[in-house]
This record gives sequence, C-alpha cells and structure tokens, in this order.
Amino acid sequence: MSHDGVGLRAVMRSVAFLTAGTLAVSTLAGCSSGEEVSKPLVGQDIAPAGRAAIADGGTLRWAVDDLPETLNTFQSDADATTTRVAQAVLPAMYRLDAAGRPQRDADFLESAKVVDTEPKQVVLYKLSQQAVWSDGREIGAADFAAQWRALSGKDNAYWTARNAGYERIEKVERGANNLEVKVTFARPYADWRSLFSPLYPKDVMGTPDSFNDGARRKLKVTAGPFAVKKIDRKNDRIVLTRNPRWWGAPAKLSEIDLKVVPRDKRATALAAGKLDLAEIDPSAAGQITAGAAGTSASPGTGASAHKGGSPGAGASPHNGPGGRHAGTKAERRLKALRAFEVRKSLEPAFTQLALNGAEGTLADERVRRAVARALDRKALAEAVLKPLGLPAVPVGSHVALSGQAAYADNSGALGKEDTAGAQALLSDAGWVPGGPVKVKKKEEKEEKEESGESGESSEEEEDSGNAGAGGKKAGHESESAEADDGTSSAGEDDKAGRESDPAEGKSAGSTEDPKDHEHPAGEAGRRLAQGSAPGAYAPEGTAAPGGTAVKALAKNGKPLALRFVLPSGAGYPTLRAVADRISGMLARVGIRTEISKVSEASYFKDHIAAGDFDLALWSWPASAFPATDARPIYAKPVPAADGSLNVEQNYTRVGTDQVDQLFDEAVATLDDTERRGLLRKADSRIWAAAGSIPLFQRPQLTAARKGLVNAGAFGFQTPVFQDIGFLKEGAKVSPSPSRS
Repeated sequence: MSHDGVGLRAVMRSVAFLTAGTLAVSTLAGCSSGEEVSKPLVGQDIAPAGRAAIADGGTLRWAVDDLPETLNTFQSDADATTTRVAQAVLPAMYRLDAAGRPQRDADFLESAKVVDTEPKQVVLYKLSQQAVWSDGREIGAADFAAQWRALSGKDNAYWTARNAGYERIEKVERGANNLEVKVTFARPYADWRSLFSPLYPKDVMGTPDSFNDGARRKLKVTAGPFAVKKIDRKNDRIVLTRNPRWWGAPAKLSEIDLKVVPRDKRATALAAGKLDLAEIDPSAAGQITAGAAGTSASPGTGASAHKGGSPGAGASPHNGPGGRHAGTKAERRLKALRAFEVRKSLEPAFTQLALNGAEGTLADERVRRAVARALDRKALAEAVLKPLGLPAVPVGSHVALSGQAAYADNSGALGKEDTAGAQALLSDAGWVPGGPVKVKKKEEKEEKEESGESGESSEEEEDSGNAGAGGKKAGHESESAEADDGTSSAGEDDKAGRESDPAEGKSAGSTEDPKDHEHPAGEAGRRLAQGSAPGAYAPEGTAAPGGTAVKALAKNGKPLALRFVLPSGAGYPTLRAVADRISGMLARVGIRTEISKVSEASYFKDHIAAGDFDLALWSWPASAFPATDARPIYAKPVPAADGSLNVEQNYTRVGTDQVDQLFDEAVATLDDTERRGLLRKADSRIWAAAGSIPLFQRPQLTAARKGLVNAGAFGFQTPVFQDIGFLKEGAKVSPSPSRS
C-alpha cells in the first residue's frame, strides 16, 4: 500500500501483508450510538487459555515462507517473516485485536491523544515508565524523533519503502518529562495512530548507514517479550529467545524457532514431528482431518500426495508402486498427523478481480460495469469458502473488511448480478452479437490469395478471435478462447461443437492447458506462496457456473475478447479454477476470455505492475487506516515528468478526481464519524468506476499441535507472543484467555 516501494519484492509485499503498525486502528475510533457496527465474519481460532494453565518453557517450531532479506520493516524487500519478527521483538503503540480493531499496547503506551488542533495538531504520547530497550536505555523521544527523520522523505540517503504520515510531521520533541513525547503535525493527520509501530531504536534510525544496512541481518537492540538469538541462513531458520529485560508478563515459551518450510512440504514436516505450527493448504488440512477420524482421506477431503514425499493419505495399500508398504507408510503418516488439529479463520485480506482500464476495451466504463454485473460474487465466495466450513459472504467494500470501523457494503453503487443489465451496457457501448469468429488458416490463406493480399499473415490476421485481447505473446503461454475450427478447446478431451465438462472445472468461455489439472486428487485451495501473487482458492473440480454462453459480441469488426492473465506453475490450480468460473460467467453475456499463463516470477513485475493484462486476480490486505493505505491503490493515475504514467499502486489504472478528493479529506478529518462517512463515499465511487471487484475474504487454515494454545488462525489479531505456549498436563483451553 502506501508504504511499499516500486521494486518487485515491494510490489509483491504490498499485496501480501501489512506491518503491525499499518494494521492498527484507534481505540478511540468507536462508532456513534446510532451507527450499526459490523462484526468479523468469523472469529479467530487459537485455542485460548489463561496464562495459569500454560507450562513454563518449551520451543515452538513455527513454519515461515522465507528467511527475510531484512529485519527492517520499512525497507522495500521486507516480507511477512520480517513483520513476524518485529511483532515479537519491537515496540508497537497499537496492536489489532480479534475484531480487527486495535488496542493500545499497555506494555509500551500509557496513553496517547490529540491535545491541540489549533494552530497545529499536537499528539502527546505517555510511555510506560518500565519500557526499556534491551541495552537498558529508556524508550523515549529520541527514538521517536530518529524514526520521524528517517521516514519523513526529506533525506534521500535513507532507502525507505514508505513515509506515509511521517511526512506530515513538523517536529518531535520531549514533553514534560522523559516519558512524554510531543509530536506536532504540519498538516492534520487523522491516521496518526498508525505511526511508530513498530518503533525501532535510534541506533537503527539515526543515520542512513545504520538504517540501510544495520538492521538488515541483525537487531542488536530490541524491546519485546522476545529477542533475536540467531539467524541461521545455512539452515533457513531464525531463533527468538526470551528477552531478559522484558518488563511485562514473561513469555511462556523459552524459544520460538521460525523455520523455512515450503507450503507443499508442510504436511510431511508436520507428520515427521518437525513443526508445531504452520499455515497450510486444504490438501494438508484434509490429511489432518482424515488422521483425526482414523480414516484414509478421499478426494473429497482434500488430501493428496505431495511431490517428492510419501504417498497421500488416500493411497490404497495395494495401489501403485510399493503395494502394501505404501499403504503402511500412509497409515503411519495419518497416525502422526493425529497429534495436530486444523484451526481456521479468515485472513485480513480479500481477493479481487482487477480490470485494466488504461486503454482498449476496458477503458470504457460501460464494459467494466458489464463485466462486474455479470459476476455472481456469492457463487464465487461459496465455491471457495463453503467447502472449508467458512462463511461464504462476498466482500462489500474496497477500504475495509467486516469488523473494521470503516466497513459498509457499498456494492449497491454498482448494482447486483444482472445478466440482462450487463448485456444492455455492452449494447450501449456498441458491442453487438454476431461478430467474427476464427476461421481455419488454410481457408483464410485462400481468401487472402483470392483477394490479392500477401500470403504472410500476421498473428492477428491468422486469429481474428484474439483481437482486442491484449495480443502480447512473448514470454508466456496463451490459449485462445476458441480453437481454429471455431469450437471450444477448453479441455484435452473436448470434442468439436461440445462445451467442456463442468466436472473438469472448465468454462465454455475460456481455455487452459489441460495439464494444469493433472495434480493429485483433492489438491485444493493451496495458499499462494508469499512473494508471489496472492490470490484465490477453490476446490479442485469446481464446476463453472451453469448456463449457455451467448453468441460472441463484436464491434467494428473485432470480437469482444479479454486477456485473463494468471501465473503458471503447479502451485496455482485453484487460482485458475476461480478464473474459469469467472470466464464462464462472462461467457453468458457474450464476453470471451483468453487465459494467458505467465511465469510466477514475472506475474507482478512484467504484467500486473506493467499493465500487461485485461483481467487478473490478486489479493489486497485490509488496512485499519484506509485513508492512508487505500488511497494509492485507487488514486487517479497522473503523467510523470518523464512522460510515463504514475499509477502508484493503482494497477487497474482506473481512478477519479472525486475519489482522490474524498481520500484527501478523510486523511485530514479528525472526527471519526465524519471520516468514516468520507471513506464510505469514496468506496461507493470506486465501486461505480468498476476498476476492481472485491470477491471474498481469503481463508486461513493453520495446523497446530494439540496442546498448543493462544496460537493458530489469528484472523485479524496481532499475536500476543508472551501468551503463546503449551498447556500444562491436565489443563484445558478456556473460552477467553486470561492475562493472569
């Protein structure tokens, strides 16, 4: 979001997660008595327990996606593991609770409030008198001032990825005593609570050299329940240990071992007893569920054999290589997985369909609105979430998720699913039935020769059905929406003149390489890898929506065809399953799609960020500070000095002056109720522009060892690291954890 840089890792980071600070919201940002308050669609699932029931000591082995390149969350190549470490070892003024609404962290902050608004906004922080860095120095104004100077954007020597909010500060100074910090703003800033979370010591922020390099591979000075003990790059692990200078409730665990384990290998690592906690995909969840039931997993459970690992839980003792030995191995695997349980919630992130409105067909707002109104968002949410037992509710806002203060369902500004309405919009835009379709190249060549034209045909001439679909072929695979003989080529076994089999999860309006569905039975909902394109989930074999595709539409001799760009590779079958369903919905109103598979490494850099797509799927994290963090995602692109288009993070290239104005007003409005109203108006305008269509909140599945408490599927909540641990023998989990 606003804090992300322009590099590839920064772009990917922006769609994958936010730091603890940018997820915080004010405890003072309550709703008025007459205002309806939204609730999270589902609660967290962490096996809560009071501290008295938790054993003292033990090591938690926690799977992560990557070993971070930096431990400085304000740098462009920071990732999710950077954030996790920062949450455990650094101060944060506010942290999210389970409802997605942050609370003041009393271990660091006694109070914080706006004490003046005229002539300038002034915020007074009162720090805990016990709060000290691990070197014994008090946390104070010098640390706040150093972080402000580093992130203000005034000194280019600091290689920062974000400065949102810090650039509005005029000065930072000591208050009445060492425990008070006085921050004066040059311009009003409603999201002031997002600042100084996490807070780094002045040793890190004080000079460009220390900022740029000093905190990349180590953190000498910290202030949290844990400290960084070791970063083992040879064995891909970070070890956190209890901070002996921690003044709050002592950490129950002795150590946290963050181990890099690829997502497709986590079920194997769990069964081998090498992990205690790991986010997993539905395939692994199915195996754990099957193990708990004492049965072999069937395709319906989502179990599968992992590449390079042992046979899946559904393997028959007599099937395939190994015979009885294979079955015995599978049984041992299931037995080992009985030590775990699946904890599930929804991530604070939503998957969207993005429409590139920079030029071409989708530059016409009527066509974008038609695409949006052709979608059955409820059906998409059900396909993804219902099989997992999670609420299948479409997301109704671009700026917040249910449970957050700014949330309101504003999708009515665009209108509900309406096939007739979508077709009317397309007709009004000049797209009418009966456009050209593909002809055989031999027939086309004969026609050209008869007309005296050159026999050398261009790609567009050979494939008129692809016109207007993006047309870029280099560096990626591309499958046209129709075969050369004018029939669907949606599947390997499809016959001429026949729609693809719904059981294959294919739609009549799109095509895809059939080898992409050659994955183990039940390979469903795999979590897209961190640092790639976060996306959607759907069970394997999900059928495309019913209904018959109408005749293709055309305008000025060219068909209406949109290029749907997706990442290639074995890790994305579910992302493509969702795309197939969308393609089927669009086919019902006469919009053809061309599935274009590009390499995972180039997906964001060379296609999304570069604008080389018509349609695409990725996810945005929810921010508790949308006035700051959502603005660059939906800001109107403006020409840069070098003639290029500055899109910030608005990769759809769709924006309006009115939306920008509403965000600008919201970020400067200190009244909470008024600010929420401005944000909801902005959201309505974003819906109406139809540049991006929120679909559903992403599922969060976590495997946790039985007896591990206060950890799992955290949902919105920032983990309370000092309360995570293993139950004492005979103790039980409780409905609400106690800090006693």
